[in-house]
Amino acid sequence: MNFNIVNEIKLTYTRKGNSEKIITSSRDAVKVFRQHFDSDEMDYRESFYALYLNQANKVLGIKKISECGIASTVVDVRIIMQAALLCNATSLILAHNHPSGNLKPSAEDLKVTENIKSASEFLNIKLLDHCILTSTHYISFADDGHL
Repeated sequence: MNFNIVNEIKLTYTRKGNSEKIITSSRDAVKVFRQHFDSDEMDYRESFYALYLNQANKVLGIKKISECGIASTVVDVRIIMQAALLCNATSLILAHNHPSGNLKPSAEDLKVTENIKSASEFLNIKLLDHCILTSTHYISFADDGHL
């Protein structure tokens, strides 16, 4: 056995179908997010997504970051930033749902948003927004002054 071999790391990103979707508002972003959230589980369990954009605010892709329990989900900032770097994103928008129907951001929502904002600033990637969705409504951190 040769233990001096270093593992090769291989990262890939593919764009299946070239989306020309441009995001100009929180409403535009929420429309895209709602297409990816499982509407049957919106009021059942929490999920967290990241939407990646290029310099012209065209959508590069969307990634489910986590899906977990009734009142919370685990968000790993490194996974969000890894995908942003992999697809050469210049900005990103976050979204998660509140199965309770309460649109008020929790202390943990504010904390994780601040952590992601710090990481994105370090990498010169702009965090444009973080939206909280329910089955019928949403709020935008950017629109409400939380960013």
